[in-house]
Amino acid sequence: MTRAPIAVALDGPDLETIAAWAAAAGPSVSTMKVGLETYLRDGAAAVRAVREAAPDCALFLDLKLHDIPNTVAGASRSVAAIAPDFLTVHASGGSAMIRAAAEALPDTRIVAVTVLTSMSEDDLRAVGLLGPAIEAVRRLAALSVAAGARAIVCSPQEVAAVRAEVGDAAVLITPGVRPDPAGSSDDQARVATPERALADGADLLVIGRPITAAPDVAVAARELALRLTRFSAP
Repeated sequence: MTRAPIAVALDGPDLETIAAWAAAAGPSVSTMKVGLETYLRDGAAAVRAVREAAPDCALFLDLKLHDIPNTVAGASRSVAAIAPDFLTVHASGGSAMIRAAAEALPDTRIVAVTVLTSMSEDDLRAVGLLGPAIEAVRRLAALSVAAGARAIVCSPQEVAAVRAEVGDAAVLITPGVRPDPAGSSDDQARVATPERALADGADLLVIGRPITAAPDVAVAARELALRLTRFSAP
């Protein structure tokens, strides 16, 4: 079976748990995502554990860096020894900040996070971000690609618009993917099914709890991978 274009969000309570999740899901998916919670607690040990458990998967280091350009450049260089395949920064940090990350870590795909999928239209208005969300995401995506980002994070509800905006210039990554449209969206406000996200142009789907909270992580990952394989088959 071809590995599914899924980045499993490894937001677990300890190294033993995330390593077990990675080992169970690894044969079915393309990517493992180590997020801020895990990295701040366990640091490079988390990356080593995940790579040992799922050696054939890409590493997505999701730190969402957001600071002045010099600081972000330094932070990016600080993870150079880890050699992540993907590293996230906030697009709202601006062109100079994104460019600093891209120049500091040229062998890593810098991923610009546009508008968090937990934010609703009301949230955008409250923080003073000119919306609606789809227009804010389009603007930030275009700015980010021009500054050197080679991947964009947007919700599945904006992925078609972003693909139209940036073409094939960037990998499009979509959190807020929920296999069961009738189920809980947890803390995500702008969601869609994985089939919808792929059909609209997504390249990589970030999926956490639908896999990691399942009674059997390996079975959940395998079944979702098979579902997506059937969907994409000619």
